Amino acid sequence: MNEGRTTARWRSADIVAALARWVLGGLFVYMGLSKALHPEEFLKLVRQYEMVSHPWLLNSIAGALPWFEAFCGLLLLGGVAVRGTAVMLVVMLVPFTLLVLKRALAIAGAKGLPFCLVKFDCGCGAGEVFICNKLLENSLLIFVACALVAGWGRRLALRFSLLRTPVQVLRPEGQSPTPTESRSPA
Repeated sequence: MNEGRTTARWRSADIVAALARWVLGGLFVYMGLSKALHPEEFLKLVRQYEMVSHPWLLNSIAGALPWFEAFCGLLLLGGVAVRGTAVMLVVMLVPFTLLVLKRALAIAGAKGLPFCLVKFDCGCGAGEVFICNKLLENSLLIFVACALVAGWGRRLALRFSLLRTPVQVLRPEGQSPTPTESRSPA
């Protein structure tokens, strides 16, 4: 009787995880394509962070990053390489969030504004945003990506990890698998 409740609880947790993965994937497809379709505007926004000064590198970032974001979003939507994709999202989101925080603090200090009233186009593809909202949104996205890295929602993914392959056991002809061999991999 408890087993039925546990199964139902696992199913609902898996559904919530899949929905979170799809929202994260859809958001990255949207944000990536909105930047990719307007590369000059995105280049100007990347330049405002003053982290790269070489023109070739700036152009490379502005040209490749949006398509990489869209590709990561498509992988999440399809449930392929979920763990690796989530790692890449964390690697992109954490430094970007810190850069946004640094720029917002500089603007708040220069203009004498309260921090949560600072508003600018951070380059995320959503236009001008209040920075407190953006930092909260990015924190939530980082949390969801970290949960995916930890294995959340593994059951409803087509291929959660590219490196883990099912082990095939060779046995003599006619011999049936043992109970542990017949279980599906986690």
